[in-house]
Amino acid sequence: MHYNDAMKQKIYDPTMNIACWVSGKGTNYREIYNHDPAKKYFVCTNRPGCEGIKIVPENKNPPTEFNSDNFFRKMLGLKEIPRKGVERNFYDIALCTLMEQNIGREPDLICLAGYDLWVSDWMVDKYYPRILNVHPGDITKGYIGPQWVPSALAILVNDREVRSTVFVVDKGNDTGPVLVQSKPVPIFQEAWQKDLNEIIDFESRHYESIRKFGLEKKLGNVKAFIKFAENEGKPKLAEDLKSISEKLQDQLKISGDWIIYPFAVHELIAKGRVEIDGRTIYIDGKKMPPHGLRIDEINKEMLL
Repeated sequence: MHYNDAMKQKIYDPTMNIACWVSGKGTNYREIYNHDPAKKYFVCTNRPGCEGIKIVPENKNPPTEFNSDNFFRKMLGLKEIPRKGVERNFYDIALCTLMEQNIGREPDLICLAGYDLWVSDWMVDKYYPRILNVHPGDITKGYIGPQWVPSALAILVNDREVRSTVFVVDKGNDTGPVLVQSKPVPIFQEAWQKDLNEIIDFESRHYESIRKFGLEKKLGNVKAFIKFAENEGKPKLAEDLKSISEKLQDQLKISGDWIIYPFAVHELIAKGRVEIDGRTIYIDGKKMPPHGLRIDEINKEMLL
């Protein structure tokens, strides 16, 4: 089904085989797998030998591996892996063909679990709405980007909390329909610092200075903030922004990503509770708001 076609359908199949795409440690895949090891899992990777595929022997299904660096840089002679285009489509066609041969049919669900390539338009057209991703940031607020950037963006616009988001992948940059969001993690909270065994004095590390500097100069863009801070002779502000944001991202992965991704897969989709009509998501027949289902706003019965 083309991803623009509007037809209400369940993202679900009773046999429920799940393809998890990994490029690194595979921690999101690990959490999805541990939540229900009885399901059929198949792992795909563009990084043969990565740590994520070591989880595979536990469920006795060999991984599907296709080296993206070899394909784009050695075979095609490209310096950079393209985001879109014919070459990008060819790679996904090859990898998905290998995946389906390994599974024996199309996967019921594809979970991008620390996968470091953008999926192609061809892949979205083929599998939408069966591709999920998790992002350590609130994509409805535009807190997107790699590594520590989402939390940095929240700090710079004076937000006081961050959330993780599970969403259906479309052709945009983290713009797909939102399924679930995590509980909020306060940007300043001594409790989570203790959980990381590291208490940071945000005042001494210029947290308020970072916030005020960004607001006064209207520097909501991380690159602009870093450049302006350096030009103003205040490189420490940029260093502290990164340090604070990295710790927020680490906490958000634990209390956000690793909670809501398995929940979305096993407690919602696998139980037939999720339907989608174009870009509108329904859970238990109820139309979801743009931010999806928020874990902290639901009752205990809905968690079961």
